[in-house]
Amino acid sequence: MNSTAELAHQSPDPALPDQVRAQISALQLQLVERDAELKRRELKIQKLTLELAHHKRIRFGCKSEILTSEQRDLFIDTGDEDGAAIVAELEQQKPAAAPRQHNRPGRNPLPPELPRIEHRHEPESCTCGECGHDLVKIGEDISEQLDVEPARFFVHRHIRPQYTCRTCETITAAPVPAAIIDGGLAAPGLHAWVLIQKYLDHLPLYRIEKISERHGVRIARSTLAQWVGQLGVSLQPLVDRLAELLRQGKVLHADETPVQQLDPGKGKTKRAYMWAYRSNDLEDAPRIVVFDYQTSRSGAHARNFLQDWRGYLMVDDFCGYKASFREGVTELACLAHCRRKFFDLHAAGGHPVAEEALLRIGQLYAVEAQGHHDDAAARLALRQQEARPRLKALHEWLTAQRLKTAKGTGLANAIDYSLKRWPALIRYIDRGDLPIDNNPAENIIRPITLGRRNWLFTGSERAGCRAAAVQTLLATAKLNGLEPYAWLKDTLEKTAGLALQPY
Repeated sequence: MNSTAELAHQSPDPALPDQVRAQISALQLQLVERDAELKRRELKIQKLTLELAHHKRIRFGCKSEILTSEQRDLFIDTGDEDGAAIVAELEQQKPAAAPRQHNRPGRNPLPPELPRIEHRHEPESCTCGECGHDLVKIGEDISEQLDVEPARFFVHRHIRPQYTCRTCETITAAPVPAAIIDGGLAAPGLHAWVLIQKYLDHLPLYRIEKISERHGVRIARSTLAQWVGQLGVSLQPLVDRLAELLRQGKVLHADETPVQQLDPGKGKTKRAYMWAYRSNDLEDAPRIVVFDYQTSRSGAHARNFLQDWRGYLMVDDFCGYKASFREGVTELACLAHCRRKFFDLHAAGGHPVAEEALLRIGQLYAVEAQGHHDDAAARLALRQQEARPRLKALHEWLTAQRLKTAKGTGLANAIDYSLKRWPALIRYIDRGDLPIDNNPAENIIRPITLGRRNWLFTGSERAGCRAAAVQTLLATAKLNGLEPYAWLKDTLEKTAGLALQPY
């Protein structure tokens, strides 16, 4: 006999058992609701903990996505400075006769291509101070010190003698040297210096004005602005040609980053985007970067830039590229983005499943490192032999883990992100010239994200386009191992006086 039947048998009130049943049902319903609420809160806490750990790592921690990372010391530079100061103070406390120890293990040699200025230090006398006999040279002790000369302003003085023919009564003189800006004050070297300061070192024009003043030359900010505007127009045809050459490749990387643009009508800024397109390092072609400034993140901008290009495009999961894929562009998914989901989960609390995923993905990157210097055919064979079975095992493992993982958890989201993009994620193993991730595009766009902390926003859409053009040239030069200032100065000298037209 159950408890309610016993209660009905013993209780004079016939309605009491029904009341007890109702109370029990209500309690059971409350327990179910409480369990559901606890589950929702647990998932919310896990999500917020993961997000907080991610932002703490970005703000305070080591940004390198290694499996185990230590907290970065925010004051490491100050610590090094204090350590050097302490060593110097200790040196001062030593007796004057005590020899100083110069123990610098592992110091990098100075670059051999730097110019050398020799200083010869001969003894005061060529005879021995002990016996008076002549000294004989037996060798040399050579030491080197690195030095720098700040911006040095100087003047090119062009003298054009004029000659006349008394018979013909004509005057002959050498032509006026060509210039990027007709009648301008600046030589190509100064133009290049201004562009490097503004777009590579991210210094606003008022700082460049102050730097020139410290060296005894006052260049008005308005003059600097005119130079930058005119130089942007002069260099644009080179950017257009680079974009054409870039679209000749079969594989491209693409990424975008937000920037702020001044909105004078509203007295505030609005969001714009710097799109970046990069050539594929695994193709036998020159390395090219092209930046494209646009006022929105619409996928139409990518389609307008790519035009009728149809190849393999390595991107993240941004929906703006989907229309291009429907029009014939082949999607390549980024394995680094998939890895990042598991890394954030592991960094938040040492998740064992996330750790296993990182280890498995690390094996795929080890295969890529092994074939890094191979040609496309050898790399394809290596991928088929080593990467394909690992990818198959990874897919089976992820699928099995997903069946055991509650929906909405951080682990479920990380697994779903990878499985959702799996066909595009493994497409690289079927060719030897396809990249495994989009890190090359992220690396070339990183200076933009760092530099905007200095310049904060662009002054106009035209200014953003001009910045994209100059950044295109400087980034491409750096990518090909060229020193940006020397390359830009040489380019301005060669293009001076030429009527450059768009290709």
